[in-house]
Amino acid sequence: MKEIALKAGDTVVVARGDLQALLDALAARDYTLIGPTVRDGAIAYCEIRTVEDLPAGWEDEQDGGTYRLHRRGDGRLFGFTVGPHSWKQFLYPPVLKLWEARRNGHGFTVHRDESPQPRRAFIGVRGCELAAIGVQDQVFLHGKYVDSTYQARREGVFIVAVNCGHVVSTCFCVSMKTGPKVGKGFDIALTEILDADGHRFVAEAGTARGAEVLAAVPHRPADASDRAAAEVVSANAEQAMKRSMDTEGIRDLLYNNAEHPRWEAVANRCMTCANCTMVCPTCFCHTVEDVTDLSGSHAERWRKWDSCFTMEFSYIHGGSVRPSASARYRQWMTHKLASWIDQFGTSGCVGCGRCITWCPVGIDITEEVRAIRETDRAAEEG
Repeated sequence: MKEIALKAGDTVVVARGDLQALLDALAARDYTLIGPTVRDGAIAYCEIRTVEDLPAGWEDEQDGGTYRLHRRGDGRLFGFTVGPHSWKQFLYPPVLKLWEARRNGHGFTVHRDESPQPRRAFIGVRGCELAAIGVQDQVFLHGKYVDSTYQARREGVFIVAVNCGHVVSTCFCVSMKTGPKVGKGFDIALTEILDADGHRFVAEAGTARGAEVLAAVPHRPADASDRAAAEVVSANAEQAMKRSMDTEGIRDLLYNNAEHPRWEAVANRCMTCANCTMVCPTCFCHTVEDVTDLSGSHAERWRKWDSCFTMEFSYIHGGSVRPSASARYRQWMTHKLASWIDQFGTSGCVGCGRCITWCPVGIDITEEVRAIRETDRAAEEG
């Protein structure tokens, strides 16, 4: 088929049977394809090659401390939300060797792996996840100091986003203005439609390179009815969302309630297991470990994900500055929703709901904010 030039902002329709051509076009441009697949009873992001690797016909059910996959009864490829994994693992890896040093005479030679990073195409990035990547860009790329490893990995990423047509009870992206329709930052955005007219995708080119890839895929121009059908998908998902968070004045609300009794109440349930921080797509706490061999001729420095919920994370000479579970939960939530704004100009929460789903006791960040706000209002009115 003759390629027809497209430009950023153009919208076309790609048939379900032609989606493989999109993956092939990306692979032909030397992108390693990373997408959702079913692994160990959950949606996980792994290397994929074909459309058959995607979770066709699967749907997730989530609530506080609950996650299940079950069959939908149709062939939707993206009929689920998000699992425990986030795209963060490919940009900000859980374990990374920063450098190694080897003894050379009376000194050491330090070597850092600066080999080129593979070009990756992320397939199926949701609105909340796209916003999370934007948050980490703000942290690692747009501040005074740039994380060169993150920068090298980020520069080679092509993003194929997907507008959500299915939500679960832990989603609250509408409150955070991050979804269910994707915002800025994608190369191509897909909306999956399965109705009496067939199974197809309305595809929008977000960048020039996205338009160039779409031009290589069999498609037809989207008409008004196609665009309207895509808008209905996002509108229905938004209306189906049950959880919410009132973010009006949330920074000052949390700053002004550092001694609120709710912190102790939630600490009585919190296991300080760090699940919420491990599944969060924006958390970036880490520790650095140095290791040497027994001869002292070889040393390595490793960066590893860590969590503000561990006692050791806040350890300084003499002990931990946050010895209680209440102090550590307060630190996490106040940083995420308040001091993050001071540091990076944005909230650290994107409303994906992972922290609610994967908390063993179902602690709900939206409910904790609501409880503090209600007592705060009652005190003002009283």
